[in-house]
Amino acid sequence: MILVPQADPGAGYRALKSEIDQAVARALNSGWYILGEEGAAFEQAFAQWLGASHAVGCANGTDALALVLRGLGIGPGMAVATVSHTAVATVAAIEMVGAVPVLIDIEPEFYTLDPTELDAVLAAPPAGLPPIRAVIPVHLYGQPAAMTPIIAAASRHGIPVIEDCAQAHGATIGGRHVGTLTEAAAFSLYPTKNLGALGDGGIIATGDGDLAARLAALRQYGWRTRYVSDTAGVNSRLDEIQAAILRVKLPHLDAQNARRAAIAAAYDAALADGDLRPPARRADTTHVFHLYVVRAPGRAALQARLRARGIGTAIHFPVPVHLQAAYKDRVALGPARCTATEAASDEVLSLPIFPEMTDLQVEAVCEALRA
Repeated sequence: MILVPQADPGAGYRALKSEIDQAVARALNSGWYILGEEGAAFEQAFAQWLGASHAVGCANGTDALALVLRGLGIGPGMAVATVSHTAVATVAAIEMVGAVPVLIDIEPEFYTLDPTELDAVLAAPPAGLPPIRAVIPVHLYGQPAAMTPIIAAASRHGIPVIEDCAQAHGATIGGRHVGTLTEAAAFSLYPTKNLGALGDGGIIATGDGDLAARLAALRQYGWRTRYVSDTAGVNSRLDEIQAAILRVKLPHLDAQNARRAAIAAAYDAALADGDLRPPARRADTTHVFHLYVVRAPGRAALQARLRARGIGTAIHFPVPVHLQAAYKDRVALGPARCTATEAASDEVLSLPIFPEMTDLQVEAVCEALRA
């Protein structure tokens, strides 16, 4: 039996082991471990690859979102609209800055923020909410959100849009990378991401030089002069070892995304004549398949059958944020009450996908799907 894990970050290290080991040794031998040359070089390389003017590294993707919110002046007495079908980090970041989340339903086919409901909520917010001052669409599973109507809705109300790109490194809309479409964007560099460190990490992209400077200060106590805080900041720094590793991995990202797309195409073909449907793709976009997610009404039984064949799966995400104990009955919802979100959470199933999958592993999954 060929065993196939749902994800395997260790394989990503082994594939680039020699280069990564050399980069780590270089960072260690430098004697400078925080906010040094490795971090600055990675920020520059990432911005250039993405097509952004500026990039600012930080400790993790959650902090990246929270720093952008702080940099845009979002905090207590304000609300931020986002989705419930996301990693809880998106909502946690909003609350980290003292703002209030309001959760919008998803488009059922694409799992991303429903722009029609967003427009309705911005026009008539739920009673008792502070004013909505920002929107965070999440590019989920590698699929871009419907950015044109989302940006239009936010523009009508004069509020910024912050892209959550934690699962969409390299995804495009009309040939343009997500993360370059709005005021600012936050990326997670968690080990399982399309571009992942070997520990925690995050990075922010923006075309606004003044905002980039504020963010660079905010991530280190608000310092512009060492040990002197011009404003209240936090401690959220991308360390030199992770930056060195990411410098090695970034040049391989486009090829790795292409491998993910090839695996997804093989799965599409395997599902062509079955009851499960391949993931929908939004027109004029590039899906980078951070995850390959199918809908399975009999999910538990399907998981068991795949497990018996050595095929690993995962659920992203099993409980919507608004139904989790930490948030239930205290977060505001849009008029749809997240019904599409709840339906998705009962059925979504993530199949194995990572660039280092062998052809034999891919065929093992395809055979199991056909069966």
